[in-house]
Amino acid sequence: MTPASADYTSTDAPATSRVVLGIETSCDETAAAVVRREPSGALSVLSSVVLSQIDAHAAFGGVVPEIAARAHVEAIAPVARRALAEAGMTPSQLDAIAATAGPGLIGGVMVGLSFAKAMAVGLKVPLIAVNHLEGHAVSARLGAACDYPFLLLLVSGGHCQILKVEGIGAMTRLGTTLDDAAGEAFDKIAKVMGLGYPGGPALEALAASGDAERFELPRALLGRAGCDFSFSGLKTAAARMVPLLQGDQDRADLAASVQSAIARQLHDRVERAMRDWPETLARRFVVAGGVAANGCVRARLTALCEAQGFSFHAPPLAYCTDNAAMIAASGLERLVLGLTSPLDAPARPRWPLDEVTAALSPVHRTGRKGARA
Repeated sequence: MTPASADYTSTDAPATSRVVLGIETSCDETAAAVVRREPSGALSVLSSVVLSQIDAHAAFGGVVPEIAARAHVEAIAPVARRALAEAGMTPSQLDAIAATAGPGLIGGVMVGLSFAKAMAVGLKVPLIAVNHLEGHAVSARLGAACDYPFLLLLVSGGHCQILKVEGIGAMTRLGTTLDDAAGEAFDKIAKVMGLGYPGGPALEALAASGDAERFELPRALLGRAGCDFSFSGLKTAAARMVPLLQGDQDRADLAASVQSAIARQLHDRVERAMRDWPETLARRFVVAGGVAANGCVRARLTALCEAQGFSFHAPPLAYCTDNAAMIAASGLERLVLGLTSPLDAPARPRWPLDEVTAALSPVHRTGRKGARA
């Protein structure tokens, strides 16, 4: 199954062992990885290097795009060299270069994609421009066998979607967030609580000693048909409670209540998608993205899968957050299908996995001030 997209061209590519260098610079991690696809189809991660920018952004409580882009410029070449060295590979042994081409912070995306284009030209190998979300979608296949099709919950700091994944380039959006992503809600609430950056893991740690039933928080879209999400009301309600907290136990209870409310909404929306899942398709469920590393979320979704008769799949924790191994994996799957990208492939700040649904049913209508407003 091949994607119908003008961004890719088809070439003959026999299904032999292939090695790809992946580059990821969509947000605040500069990452490079070398992944090999065996003739059997299994993926072997030969190296995965992730250079975090946490220290550079911590003082601001979030990612500053200009700082991120400059840090990527400084780090990209050393990180790529290290990935090759750890894999025991030389550039001449690479069959292709894959890089995130969007969506993401445009300055960072341009750095990684431009670097990948230069390597592809210099080595005379194909370039594969990868959708960052597609990388997350295939990330579960890095840890174990996970055949297509599957139901996917893609949940991170910038994205929250439910998709039917039938193969590379064949993904149908079933639901998406109407406002904020789940990971953004975690991070912003943690910031208001003064938990530092990155906020999601800090809030999860604090929640471990809290009472998840202590605070009542909004249950967005309760009873509404479909699989869409909304977290802005939860974020606002929790932020208003913070000044009223009296001590450490109050803070832990609020953290636990927030985490439970987010997990509950993810559970509810995924359950709706499972009820509508075609009986003719295998009952596989994948959760991917940074929030997939949250223990409470995983536990709720694992229990849901058991109740609904779905097998549960998730990437190893190292591949839940942004990394280049998932970009290389997506690149390998495209390479084997004979799909490569032209050297003028653009960097894209927005790039929906299901462009047809996104065009027919946009979440945000453009207006005088644009979609963001």
